[in-house]
Amino acid sequence: MNYETILFEIKDGIAALTLNRPEKLNSFTQKMHEEVRDALRRTNADKTVRVFVLTGAGRGFCAGQDLSDRAVEPGAKAVDLGDSVEQNYAPLVLALRALPMPVICAVNGVAAGAGANLALACDIVLAAKSASFVEVFCKLGLIPDTGGTYFLPRLIGNARAMGMAMLGEKISAEQAESWGLIWKSIADNDLALETQRMAQHFAQAPTKGLAFTKQVLHASTSNTLQQQLTLECGMMSELGRSDDYREGVAAFLAKRAPQFTGK
Repeated sequence: MNYETILFEIKDGIAALTLNRPEKLNSFTQKMHEEVRDALRRTNADKTVRVFVLTGAGRGFCAGQDLSDRAVEPGAKAVDLGDSVEQNYAPLVLALRALPMPVICAVNGVAAGAGANLALACDIVLAAKSASFVEVFCKLGLIPDTGGTYFLPRLIGNARAMGMAMLGEKISAEQAESWGLIWKSIADNDLALETQRMAQHFAQAPTKGLAFTKQVLHASTSNTLQQQLTLECGMMSELGRSDDYREGVAAFLAKRAPQFTGK
């Protein structure tokens, strides 16, 4: 596929996807959804990929849905927004969460609406100091979709989730970090470098162990303690037979840097 709305490359174990509609703050159209789905499919199919990086071009990360792409005039036939969520945004969130590798999101500017929640669907979120997060749905008479109603209360608690969802106020990157909404806020000029450094770290890390770490932490939100302990037991049993575990132990005993293969 020749991409028109995104940039995508796979190099040195890193799959990098950049939302590329800077003149529209990288807001989503149907075309962008199709291209992002294709990039995620290619990422899953390429066994050399060990980390996935998502960011935006220009001065914004993502402003959510491009309203002009599904515009509806007052009095006209209503658009089925549930259909849009079911066919586009929900599968996108699930695909990101299911990637068998770390997923880094570098929020380079405003992350609004579905764009904010898309970032929260990633495993580790870095944000430029000038970036912000805003749940704009309440200003359109809607609810936070793209997993927003799931992620917000789990990350920052019900009181702050309610405030973000019902007031639609901007939250700065530094405030997002202090609340635990994201991993870290970084000086604007350092965001790209820090993102690349982290991606390179993960590209040389024990990928299977990290993939299992994602799965077990996600499962903990709905499991009982007994279910979680059982899941940990099964995963540790499988990881203990992995090449990376053997390499990690050998490197530790030999006092050398490990050479993980992700297997």
